[in-house]
Amino acid sequence: MNIIITGASKGIGYETAKEFAKIPNNKIISISRDYKRLLNLKDECKKNNLKSEIYPIKYDFNELNIQEQLLPQILKYFCKIDILINNAGMLIYKPFEETEINEAIQMFNVNFFSASELIRVLLPFFTDDSHKHIINISSMGGFQGSVKFKGLSYYSASKAAIANLTECLSEEYKDKNISFNCLSLGSVQTEMFNKAFPGAKASLNLNETAKFIVEFAINGNKYFNGKVLPVSVSTP
Repeated sequence: MNIIITGASKGIGYETAKEFAKIPNNKIISISRDYKRLLNLKDECKKNNLKSEIYPIKYDFNELNIQEQLLPQILKYFCKIDILINNAGMLIYKPFEETEINEAIQMFNVNFFSASELIRVLLPFFTDDSHKHIINISSMGGFQGSVKFKGLSYYSASKAAIANLTECLSEEYKDKNISFNCLSLGSVQTEMFNKAFPGAKASLNLNETAKFIVEFAINGNKYFNGKVLPVSVSTP
């Protein structure tokens, strides 16, 4: 399969790319602004004799110039897409009244607008013979009715936006047989989690979360479309 993962230089994206690379004959484009870490991902997969190809692409999702800057790089490696995982995220942990508007815009750019624009630009490349599953990674902070926390208002709002967009796009493109689903992750031991909840121990580790995402990406669209699914066993 041809797979694209954003935010793949660390955390959930990094481990998810490694899990996909364990499956023979996958082609995996990994995108992040931290190119050095992407090269580490590629080297680690080679050292472990994994049977898939990793293609690193450097791109900063705060730039929102996907059509001109990112798409040509993607098309160097493949022009048919099976799975897109919008995992890139940004969190600025501040009380609402102390958060400057440019900081809020940055979070919305990375967490919402870049993901929506990437979907829009890549839609023509989900062809009739592709797997056609688009997964947006959200947060329990953006899940309606969940417990909310101080310092995460704009972050949570941006994650709620991508969850709602998932529902809308599943309806808009149901005749194209493209599945859109959103995974609202709870506490996973990542750098972002540690920033939001210093000293807290998450209920899930990176490896088990990545395995779940890979399994869902491959098989979840057989059972779900337009769903915002909470993936959480504890709060935070």
